[in-house]
Amino acid sequence: MARISPIFLMGLAVIWAALAQAEYMIYKDATKPLNSRIKDLMSRMTLEEKIGQMTQIERNVASAEVMKDYFIGSVLSGGGSVPSKQASAETWINMVNEFQKGALSTRLGIPMIYGIDAVHGHNNVYKATIFPHNVGLGATREPELVKRIGAATALEVRATGIPYVFAPCIAVCRDPRWGRCYESYSEDPKLVQAMTEIVPGLQGDIPANSSKGVPFVAGKTKVAACAKHYLGDGGTTDGINENNTQISRHGLLSTHMPGYYNSIIKGVSTIMVSYSSWNGVKMHANRDMVTGFLKNFLRFRGFVISDWEGIDRITSPPHANYSYSIQAGISAGIDMIMVPNNYKEFIDGLTSHVKNKVIPMSRIDDAVKRILRVKFVMGLFENPLADKSLVNELGSQEHRELAREAVRKSLVLLKNGESADEPLLPLHKKASKILVAGSHADNLGYQCGGWTIEWQGLSGKNLRSGTTILTAIENTVDSSTEVVYKENPDADFVKSNNFSYAIVVVGEPPYAETFGDSLNLTISEPGPSTIQNVCGSVKCVTVIISGRPVVIQPYVSLMDALVAAWLPGTEGQGVADVLFGDYGFTGKLPRTWFKTVDQLPMNVGDRHYDALFPFGYGLTTDPTKTI
Repeated sequence: MARISPIFLMGLAVIWAALAQAEYMIYKDATKPLNSRIKDLMSRMTLEEKIGQMTQIERNVASAEVMKDYFIGSVLSGGGSVPSKQASAETWINMVNEFQKGALSTRLGIPMIYGIDAVHGHNNVYKATIFPHNVGLGATREPELVKRIGAATALEVRATGIPYVFAPCIAVCRDPRWGRCYESYSEDPKLVQAMTEIVPGLQGDIPANSSKGVPFVAGKTKVAACAKHYLGDGGTTDGINENNTQISRHGLLSTHMPGYYNSIIKGVSTIMVSYSSWNGVKMHANRDMVTGFLKNFLRFRGFVISDWEGIDRITSPPHANYSYSIQAGISAGIDMIMVPNNYKEFIDGLTSHVKNKVIPMSRIDDAVKRILRVKFVMGLFENPLADKSLVNELGSQEHRELAREAVRKSLVLLKNGESADEPLLPLHKKASKILVAGSHADNLGYQCGGWTIEWQGLSGKNLRSGTTILTAIENTVDSSTEVVYKENPDADFVKSNNFSYAIVVVGEPPYAETFGDSLNLTISEPGPSTIQNVCGSVKCVTVIISGRPVVIQPYVSLMDALVAAWLPGTEGQGVADVLFGDYGFTGKLPRTWFKTVDQLPMNVGDRHYDALFPFGYGLTTDPTKTI
């Protein structure tokens, strides 16, 4: 038998030791301090790998191959962007994991982070629980309820394999003509501030010893959150979306900033920049506010993300000078760019700027450090692939009951009888025959509003599981009560049918963003004529389904009772719970209800404040057993 040379054995031992040394990487060791892991990983990264981390692309242009070839750091679903129509939780998980495997197959194996808009529940996903939009939650005045909704939303998002949401919107809407006003909890900064409790709901409660401004996500049942849109998105002139907010620095900070202070203290992981401008300067290009104030003064340590094609819109028209847009956006302090489609153009442009020293390497390193910090804190390196352990959380009965509770508490009673001595509500369950009318009574899509399945929302009953207000009424009244539904009856029909009372449900059609900008704020046709035909002929309660106050002054005298139900979501049973007295009305207006649009903008505290129903108004009723 041949003898093995001791020198050969020594050489082998050295090689094994070197291999062992090579295999041990600090960044892969979860026991090492966060900053050590970040430093170690960044020391190994090329410019190409760093710029890849700063790039977020849409799922429809993503693939495992693209993830690997371009070192892509993040993928998103835009509004309505789904792997397939009515996709199951398992289908979502498989898609996300496929992209993730591409990211993990790169040299350093840095996991990507998948983001989605979950602005009132997991709203892109079939069968998810849809909660009331933020304006309705503002009416509840219950931060603890909003925190529970955040926790439920996190579970449903994780059920589909996704760890990052573009929520909450902490805009302070100062003009209801803005198409995103329903995404704002209130016109009052203090109320918006209180509702930032949704952040620990989504992410988990920050540890007591945690440094302020450092992102925090408490494991696999929680998601990274994104406070948006920084800053002043709700203050634009005439409520025009993405427009210019003209206000002093003091006004900007005192009105639009408070929610960000609280979100940062609560460990929010990311902040999204607003399309809008402040005094003519695009926020996506505002270095003073993004780097100077947010990062340096407030010491926010998460990452700053652009909005969809946000840097493109720095120029007018958008994308007119993309090279400049890249320079302006990255130099302002944006860390991750929601490109979302032309990723090669973005990567090439940013690479060129760095190589030509237009953008310093220190700016790239700041961005990548922040992105990696969030990924490490979330545990993405330890658990990059989603499993199916949470699939039953999607649309669970427990979450539907929570949404129903939120609906009940969001309803604001604006009128109840001509005097307190003659209230119409709560309604009697045991009436002989009642009329339900209106375009919004039996339309789940209208009830949910925008950002539901599709970006702009949908019309109809079949978009998802849920309970329309008509069905809820039928479920609630006595079995002997005849419920007649007619969407837009004429006055003769109403008068000739001897109804005990009528419930009219009308409002706005679904919309999102600029498509919702409105200068007239009217109830959509045939709503006004339905109110006149029905309420002019029989005792009636009108329920308004809308994302904001709308013009109702001409009709109030016709109505015996009036309820603002906002955009309640899938659980319409919550509306019937309160109309029929199983629960009392407790909601308070989160916004001023104007008399005419000519008064706008008009907010609580203004000198010439003359509201139809003032901020904070809301009549109450006691729960009762009706017979």
